[in-house]
Parts: sequence; C-alpha cells; structure tokens
Amino acid sequence: MSDLQSCLGTMYLHQTGYDRETIMSMSRPHISPAPLYKTYPQAKTILLPEAEDPGADLWYVLSSRRSRRRYTDHALSLEVLSGLLWAGQGVSGRAGRLTLRTAPSAGALYPIETYLHVHRMQGVDPGLYHLNIQDWCLETLQTGSFGAQIAQACLDQRFMAQGAINVCWSAVLRRNMAKYGHRGLRYIFMDVGHICQNLLLAAEGFGLSACPVGAYFDQEMNQLFGLDGQEESMLYCASIGGRGEE
Repeated sequence: MSDLQSCLGTMYLHQTGYDRETIMSMSRPHISPAPLYKTYPQAKTILLPEAEDPGADLWYVLSSRRSRRRYTDHALSLEVLSGLLWAGQGVSGRAGRLTLRTAPSAGALYPIETYLHVHRMQGVDPGLYHLNIQDWCLETLQTGSFGAQIAQACLDQRFMAQGAINVCWSAVLRRNMAKYGHRGLRYIFMDVGHICQNLLLAAEGFGLSACPVGAYFDQEMNQLFGLDGQEESMLYCASIGGRGEE
C-alpha cells in the first residue's frame, strides 16, 4: 500500500465511494435521527435585527476576497453581524417542515450549528453565543473574555484573539448521517464549506477582514463551547474584524 493509500482520509474516500454495481446493495448503518434545530431554552437571548445589505457587487467580492489576519479595534454593529450570519445560514424559503437557507445542504438537513465568540460588538457583551436559526437570535452561553482561550485552542494563532468576532461551526453528526450513513461525512464537510464561503464573501462586501481557520485542537474547542465531541463536534472557524493594514 502506498503512502497516499494508507492515509485515513484516502481510505475513507474509497470506502464511501459509489459505483453502479454495488450502490443498491451497499449496507447503511441504522442511526437514529436528531432534531432539525438546536436551541438553549434557558439561555438569555439577543434578537438579531434585519440583516444589513452590504450592497457590494458579487463579482467584486469574489475577485477581492483574501484571507486577512490584521484587524482594527472597530466594533461590529448588530445589523452587520446579522448580515454576516444571514449570508451563511439565513432562512430564504421553506419546503414543508424544512427551511431553505442561503447555503445548500444535502437533503435540506442542515447539520451545521453556528457558534460565536464575541470580542467587540456594539450592544453585545463579550462572550460565547449560539445562533438560534428559528428565532433569529443569539443565545448566551457564557459572558466574559475568551480570546486567549480561542487563540490557544486554534494552535496559538494570535489573530484569533484580535478580531471583533470568531464564528465557529460544529456538526450535529446524526442529523445528516441518519439519512446518508457513512457517506454523510462527505456532505457535512461540503455544507460547512458552503456556509463559510458565503460568510467570507459577505465580510468582504462589508469591507471587513476575515480569515477561515481549520487548525485547532478538537477537544479544546469542543470543551470551550460545551460540545461532547461525539454527537456534535467543532469543524471550522472564521475570524472577522475591522480591516487593518496588511
């Protein structure tokens, strides 16, 4: 077996592949489904206003988007935050009991949950929050300064403590894998990529700096946001703030 073929990622890709001869006979694990939405009923909530439209041309933001890691002390408004979050996972339609959102999702199951580390926001205390999609509000998990912990958990990347916010995405694994089984993990990673790119383009439209981050210590990030790492685990982050000089 070659060095590439012995890689766990390559083995997963091969073992979850489809072909015409075996697709109908492939075994699928029985996994109980998860609720379509996650909420924190006891949490203090902050209603998000109507999303602000950056008014930027799509072709402009596509061509100018770059990963930017230098930030000013500019505090984001709730309207801009709402615009960023709406770009990533805003509800744009409905199909029966399912919501349709700004980013695609396999089977419209939307296994990705959005969490925030707030550092500098107008009218919002620094702390950790969860985005409630149905009520379009932030649910308060903990207030306080968590920039140092976020940066440390993200392999000591200091810029993660310097932006206005960090948006962090987790996956409720069984929400997707109850339908798609072993192959579902492929779709989960696709989903979070769609969401992050939408948010990065919105940040560019608002003239903000933003940088996606996939390097982190899994257990530390899960513990920080109170995730068990088994049913739900952190996947991806993006740091956002006022644009500083590169």
